[in-house]
Amino acid sequence: MKGFPMRLLFLLPALLAVNVAVADERPLIDDTGRNVSVPDNPKRIVVLHEPLVGLPLMDLGLNLVGSYGRADDGSFVTAVDFIDTVLGGKLSKPKGIGAFGQLDVEKVRALKPDLIVGTELDTDKVDQMSSVAPIYLQNASTGKSYGFGVEEKLAKVVGREDVFAARMADYLKRLDKTRKALPFDPAGQDYLAIFITDQLNVLGQMSGLIQALEDLGYERAVLNETGANNGVGATLMVPLNPEVFAQLNPDLLVIMNSYVGGGRDEKAIRVQLDRIVPGWSRFLKPEREGRVLYLDSAEVTTPTVASAEHALDAIEAWANK
Repeated sequence: MKGFPMRLLFLLPALLAVNVAVADERPLIDDTGRNVSVPDNPKRIVVLHEPLVGLPLMDLGLNLVGSYGRADDGSFVTAVDFIDTVLGGKLSKPKGIGAFGQLDVEKVRALKPDLIVGTELDTDKVDQMSSVAPIYLQNASTGKSYGFGVEEKLAKVVGREDVFAARMADYLKRLDKTRKALPFDPAGQDYLAIFITDQLNVLGQMSGLIQALEDLGYERAVLNETGANNGVGATLMVPLNPEVFAQLNPDLLVIMNSYVGGGRDEKAIRVQLDRIVPGWSRFLKPEREGRVLYLDSAEVTTPTVASAEHALDAIEAWANK
């Protein structure tokens, strides 16, 4: 290259590398309004909330390298392993990044992530984490996300729209199969989904279960002003007055126990409900008429297509027993 300065020749590989790096990233605006440069094809993702953003990413076929709620070897330290429960037990597990509320930045850094994904509630971690890797914050709260919309949104973030489209095609086939197998038409019937902790709660609109119910044609039962709060800002649920619960008569009542403590089967749910509303099974009309569906909350409450499929399986089995 006659006349080309030799020092620029030495710089050329570095300049090309920079151009490739820039070409492999996309500028996005996350759900908190931040500008973020996200890798086109992230390979090493760390999540700050496994059920709400980690499971949707894994349902899209991505492996996570780090997550809250796990030990250094990937074993879970919380009440339930959502990966096993929702997606099956043969997937690789992310390594732990610190106890809840105690993010270990050095553990995250050691995993060499190319993308960190959190929720809109993780804005306090942005300054810490943005020095390690790009951090994208996804809305994952009732009133801000619906059904498995989190999975659909994250598919666009990580460039997996084609995978989500394939998951949706399978889901719609499964939905049609369930609808045809039901001995009744759920269109226009109302439902209410109850999530029991130390109190009664109405499940918010962000879960595979809610997506499945409403795609089948069920409509959310309307509660009066004293029944429940509007749910804006609540990640999963809003409180329900036991006196209001005792008067409920939806066409379908779905009841689940918390996955944090106690059992999640029908027997355990009944025991917990008896503690909060003694004698409920004698006077609650949906129970007396066989219109109560008992579900495993861990299976059906993540914002994933997989949770919606679990819900369809349970609804079909219940309706035909």
